[in-house]
Amino acid sequence: MLDVGDDAPVFELPNQHGEQVSRSDFEGQRLIIYFYPRANTDGCTTEACEFNDARSQFAARDAAVIGISDDSVADLADFAADYDLEFDLLADELGEVATLYDSYGEKQLFGKTFDGVFRNTYVVGPDGTIEAVYEDVSPEGHADEVLADLEQVDAVH
Repeated sequence: MLDVGDDAPVFELPNQHGEQVSRSDFEGQRLIIYFYPRANTDGCTTEACEFNDARSQFAARDAAVIGISDDSVADLADFAADYDLEFDLLADELGEVATLYDSYGEKQLFGKTFDGVFRNTYVVGPDGTIEAVYEDVSPEGHADEVLADLEQVDAVH
């Protein structure tokens, strides 16, 4: 895993609208990057909807949210439309960006081994360094957990 204080890897990927989004688009503000295995599955839907519902609370802390999976742009477009998701979902179909963030590799499900995205989250600070790392998160309540941690950081400053 990347550690707190590391430089966040740069990337550029298409979002659910086919538009290119890069980490540098968020310079000067906090960026919550959450990696999730598959659009339109129960856990991923729960996590996405909770981040979506908390958008204004993140924005009040000058923090943007993006989700990254190895789904296609078309699958992400359907997912965003189905649940009225109003933040960028990025298509990392080859897992290259997820790999840079130590969030892609061998997994097992139902006795089968395959490569896929791990459910990890990073908070990238305004200066482009990693401020917080969440590994192998539980989708339910995760957005609130990240938000509470941001509130504590803001209270200290």
